[in-house]
Amino acid sequence: MVPTPYPELNAVLQELVDSVRAALGNSFVAACLQGSFAVGDFDRHSDVDFIVAIEEELSDAHVHALQAMHERIYNLDCAWAQHLEGSYFPKGVLKDYSQRGKQLWYLDHGSRSLVRSDHCNRVVVRWVVREHGVALAGQHPETLVDPIPVTALRQEIMQTISGWGQEILAKTEHFNNRFYQTFIVLSYCRMLHDLHTGFAGSKRAGAEWAKAALDPSWAGLIDRAWDGRPNPALSVRQPADPADFRSTLEFVKYAISMSMKCGAEL
Repeated sequence: MVPTPYPELNAVLQELVDSVRAALGNSFVAACLQGSFAVGDFDRHSDVDFIVAIEEELSDAHVHALQAMHERIYNLDCAWAQHLEGSYFPKGVLKDYSQRGKQLWYLDHGSRSLVRSDHCNRVVVRWVVREHGVALAGQHPETLVDPIPVTALRQEIMQTISGWGQEILAKTEHFNNRFYQTFIVLSYCRMLHDLHTGFAGSKRAGAEWAKAALDPSWAGLIDRAWDGRPNPALSVRQPADPADFRSTLEFVKYAISMSMKCGAEL
């Protein structure tokens, strides 16, 4: 298995897949990478987003075994082991995008245990799995998800731009650190790009598109956001630059306005 250019990460992923298959037995269907390692804008600071497809909802025994397994993998002597993030999808839920929003067993980035969350149960995650998923074991990713209409993808993107934007603007202090400040800018660049193109792309592609397509006054903020990506574990504990944070809040408002205009034109 050589799913990434990083041998140490590949070893962690092999351990993850072998351990998941041992824990789930016949309930295991497939495992794949999605997110940045699928769309191509990964680097050594990226989250490692995975999906495990299972026959049906996890039993209590399965959850118990997986909790112990994720604790063990988190403690491996490799930094990549602390950057895993992913969800366990019953195959019927994963296949049908209309079942988005249901809670799944989810491993958050930097966590060592599973919780219930709808974090990965989105249309865009399914789109990336189907179109760009990197197979780790089991069925090929393309077979796991039914085709997704571009209208469904765009509708979810517009809902996220508006809904998350309202949360950011209402709870500014929660997002006032270097990690979130850069993450917000790049995420909104990507979402506007994806809304425009009708497919899910990378943060890098979104940033380059935004600098060329949006008001030029945002270019400096976007460049500084890209340069601020490394070392998220450190940046999340540091306050954001006050001027850049104010600009980021204005960029969120601008993006909401742009998405509404784009939606009206589609």
